[in-house]
Parts: sequence; C-alpha cells; structure tokens
Amino acid sequence: MTVEDYKEGQLIFIDKPLGWTSFQVVNKIRWLIKQQFKIKKIKVGHAGTLDPLATGLLILCVGKFTKKIDTYQAQEKEYTGTITLGATTPSYDLETEIDARFDYSSISSENVSETTLQFIGEIQQQPPIFSALKKDGKRLYEYARAGEEVVIPKRTVHISAFEITNIELPNIDFRIVCSKGTYIRSLAHDFGKTLNNGAHLSALRRTKIGDYSVENSLSIEGFETKLETTSS
Repeated sequence: MTVEDYKEGQLIFIDKPLGWTSFQVVNKIRWLIKQQFKIKKIKVGHAGTLDPLATGLLILCVGKFTKKIDTYQAQEKEYTGTITLGATTPSYDLETEIDARFDYSSISSENVSETTLQFIGEIQQQPPIFSALKKDGKRLYEYARAGEEVVIPKRTVHISAFEITNIELPNIDFRIVCSKGTYIRSLAHDFGKTLNNGAHLSALRRTKIGDYSVENSLSIEGFETKLETTSS
C-alpha cells in the first residue's frame, strides 16, 4: 500500500478499544499514516461516533473517501450490550454516577421480553443530555456539565430488531439492529421507565455497520503492524 493509495481513498475498519473516544482513534490512525509515509497531512474521518465506554466497529474513511462518510453513517447498525435495571444515571450509562435506585425484585423475564416489543419499529426517542449533539451552537454535554436545563426535542428512529440474549437480573443482555441516530443509552433509560423502574446502559459493542462486521476489523496495534509490513 502506497501513500497515493491512502490519498486516493481507503476504508479502515478498527475495533475501538474501551475508554477511547472516536476522535482519539481518528487522531491516532492519522498520526500513524503520517509517520509511516513522512507526510504532513492526510484526511481521516470516522463514519459514526462510539462513546468512550463502547467498543466495536469504527469505520474510518481516509483521503478522498472522507467524501463518502455520510454514506456509511446512514447505514443500519447492529449492537450487543447490557442494560442494568434498578438504577439510573444522568448520562444513561456508566460515565456518570448513579443518581437513583429502584427495587427490581418484582420484574420477571416475561416482563422484560414483553417490553422489548414496544421498542420495535419506529419509536420516538430523546437523545441524552450527555451527548455531543448541538443546540444553539453548543454541545449538549456542555449544558449538562454546567447544570443548565435544556429542552431536547425527540427524534424518530427505527429499531428493526431487538433481541434479549440473556437475563440475569439486574442485567439484561441484548442485540439491537437500528437506524442512524439511535442512542442505545436512551433506549436503555426508556426501557427502565417502561418497566416502571430505572435502568442504564452498562456495556455496549457495535458489531456491524451495514454489511461490515467487527469480525473483519483490526485493533489499533494490528493496524500499525499492517501499515508497517504492507506499505511501500
């Protein structure tokens, strides 16, 4: 692979590690390519943000392929993860501390399975206040960290599959296939409310974007090794 190949356009499939932001992954891959080819500039962008506490498939578009980012972002996505009942957090995941606890002892596996049916198809969802969405030119998480109240309009998203893969209360493991713009954190929060309880997202992994699977992705270290051994 030559520097011209990267400039003309490449897709890089990375298995994003826990704790990294998507932006940090982009910066790291850009730096590796620049170092390898001793160049000052190369365009790199990602096709769909993953939160720091999520892992899994991140599609990076390099060179002229950055013009195709919207195409990949628009594709359906598949996730696996864990919803934990009995507690809520302001961020709807483990980024913030638990702010309320609930008794989940009366909730059964049947209750859980029946509740999933209410989330299949088109649903209205409110994005979490701890998100990078902008309102009046400011990121929502900036309002949240400043303790400011802000009205977040609901949006329509589509859930084409919502499967419960294991239940060991308070933890519920799932697989979801959904449209662009779906917040799994919000879904976890709403899932708890629908059960007249509280819930938050405790684990998330993106397994597919369109026809692309995380099984065919590389770790950051794996990409670095590949870059060193296949570049010319």
